[in-house]
Amino acid sequence: MSDDRFEKGSIAQQQRSLSRWDNEGGAPGPSPIHKHLDLPELKNAELVQLRVRVIALENLLLALLAQGPDRQLDAARELANYISPRPGSTEHPLTVQAAKHMTDLVERALHFRGTPPS
Repeated sequence: MSDDRFEKGSIAQQQRSLSRWDNEGGAPGPSPIHKHLDLPELKNAELVQLRVRVIALENLLLALLAQGPDRQLDAARELANYISPRPGSTEHPLTVQAAKHMTDLVERALHFRGTPPS
């Protein structure tokens, strides 16, 4: 598969993922999936384990971004901009925070790469 077809496929996949984000619980409001499920509350031990896993995944992502090509960093920045609220739309604090965190991860990756942040 050529790089051009990969990038086009990747963009389409990103669009589908972001669409799911909007429709399946990433966006503000209850998810239609969760409305019909009787899910038990997470216990403290489960929340701690979830935090540990998120920290591990974040650090793995940081390592991958630090070694990846510039186009991956650009794609991460683009996705952060994509989920940021549009002018005139209602800002959701978690989405705003997620976009900022994505941008911060890119900047941290640049630090580990030895490249000065942009």
